[in-house]
Amino acid sequence: MKNIETLDWSYIADDLHRKGYGLMEQVLSPSECDELVASYHEPAHYRKTIVMERYRFGLGEYRYFQYPLPDLIQHLRQSFYAKLAPVANKWMQVLNIDQHYPANFQDFQTKCHEKQQTKPTVLILKYGEGGHNTLHQDLYGDLFFPIQLVIFLSDPEKDYTGGEFVLTQQTPRAQSKAIVLKPRKGDILVFTTNFKPVKGTKGYYRVNMKHGVSEVTSGNRFTLGIIFHDALS
Repeated sequence: MKNIETLDWSYIADDLHRKGYGLMEQVLSPSECDELVASYHEPAHYRKTIVMERYRFGLGEYRYFQYPLPDLIQHLRQSFYAKLAPVANKWMQVLNIDQHYPANFQDFQTKCHEKQQTKPTVLILKYGEGGHNTLHQDLYGDLFFPIQLVIFLSDPEKDYTGGEFVLTQQTPRAQSKAIVLKPRKGDILVFTTNFKPVKGTKGYYRVNMKHGVSEVTSGNRFTLGIIFHDALS
């Protein structure tokens, strides 16, 4: 794995401010990705399995990890949070939202637990042929962190076809904008959980965003989702 500290965080922050997402290439090694995919088949790691079609979330399956998280995932969650908290706080400031995120992950997690949000939200998602994920936002409770990660564990065109990552941006009084991305194995996409600020002629305003996955046309697609806030259930 690349050293998180040495990533170009000024560039990533600028992408988040401008676009609501940023892509970091080849952060995890192929072997680290393969180990995470293999762990999907070890039930002891997980607290819950969701079959998506039962809830009309799409077609596929995902599993929520239980605490304690594997060391690699815990390291990613803590390290990325520390780098993203200043971006999140800037967003709250310019939008005049009364919310401040602590500088370190442990303090933020304490705030989650004070709200009775104690269940881990890190998950691995598996899509086979025909699999897809409808547009959504991962909130899980009153307290949420406005940025999250998805780590791509499979090779597009080699392990699967189709299955593009989709973001939609809903600007007030305008048509929705679709953003379609296809990162490679080992890449990390950081993106807004709910909204991002946009500067207009009269100051900043909120632009709501959702994310999903287009239909997988062949093969199997695995991703790891890292959400920083914990869940009520």
